[in-house]
Amino acid sequence: MIETQGLTKQYGQSTVVDHLSLSVAEGELLVLLGASGSGKTTTLKMVNRLIEPTSGRVLIDGEDAGTLDPHELRRKIGYVFQRIGLFPHMTVGENVAVTLTLLGWDSTRAAARVAELLELVELDASFAHRQPSELSGGQQQRIGVARALAASPRLMLLDEPFGALDPLTRDRLQQSFLRIRRQLKLTAIFVTHDMVEALVIGDRIGVMHDGRLVQIGTPAELLQFPADDYVRQLMNTPKRQAALVDGFLEARAK
Repeated sequence: MIETQGLTKQYGQSTVVDHLSLSVAEGELLVLLGASGSGKTTTLKMVNRLIEPTSGRVLIDGEDAGTLDPHELRRKIGYVFQRIGLFPHMTVGENVAVTLTLLGWDSTRAAARVAELLELVELDASFAHRQPSELSGGQQQRIGVARALAASPRLMLLDEPFGALDPLTRDRLQQSFLRIRRQLKLTAIFVTHDMVEALVIGDRIGVMHDGRLVQIGTPAELLQFPADDYVRQLMNTPKRQAALVDGFLEARAK
């Protein structure tokens, strides 16, 4: 469904994304994993044409995204940001319905869709009348997901959507998103720098380092056959963390 061919982004002499080629099958969730500055977010923005590539191209269902009207393209793709970006002067319902308003939906139809989406993200329909400032961080992130799903996109792009949340809320939203993705049969690219999150949610993981895709495969493939020392260090992170916890608990028990 999504393919990048030699996708490259340069700013002056700096290459942020370097000849990135990958494909995402219909219904698949691909995680882009890597440290800050590895090119993950820039890649996501080039898929959505928020940033134009220096060279290379993005194909969506075999069609060159560069030949499509950017606004029409973005209305077909759900995008969830880490900072959510809810409009503070709008109610929750108005935030969720932004794309629907742009598409010319009447208020009755849009309100019914908002109620449906709030239920999908496990929030009561009464939330539609609240202001974003009245919501917790987890609730705001659920609204961000609902807004991205408003026009029933088949493709979603998620840029560290749960990174700013506490561990328990983050776990709940990860599980909620996986349920929604299976229910709606979404194709998704999910950006994170968290190794555990990548292992939990990804069908496949693409590891990026200094703008390059250094390895792509299933979680099991990356754990068993890391391509280089960088990937090996990433894969060992959860093991090191678990060992530290075990050592701490053993010391406390003595």
